[in-house]
Amino acid sequence: MLDSVIGRPGGVDGVEPADDVRSAIERYHDAVNRHDIDAVVAAFTDDGLIDCTPPPDGERYEGAVGIIALFRQLFDSDGRTFEIEELFTAGDRAVVRWRHHWVDASGRPGHVRGVDVLRVRNGQIAEKLSYVKG
Repeated sequence: MLDSVIGRPGGVDGVEPADDVRSAIERYHDAVNRHDIDAVVAAFTDDGLIDCTPPPDGERYEGAVGIIALFRQLFDSDGRTFEIEELFTAGDRAVVRWRHHWVDASGRPGHVRGVDVLRVRNGQIAEKLSYVKG
């Protein structure tokens, strides 16, 4: 039954079509990899939330102002990219396994792997909860 609901254009009872959820997340990742802060902000709802993983409880960035502040910090280097390793959706939710690549000030490459748990509303990301290995 859920598959038939997910496949309907416009969704039903707040359930986003799977293609809309996937497209919203792919638009977001494309904007991140282009270092396009305006497009990153546009990928989120006005009340969008990002919860990152610095120990012990993470940091929260809310709305456009918070999201801009986070990505200004993140885009300190041209070499930062996020590679999607796996993406799957269920209703208005998605889980993305990713690998974050960068090059440090001395030219050495590095990476870390993680998982995002996302909620999409009306074709935009409403919530992004990030968890990092290590």
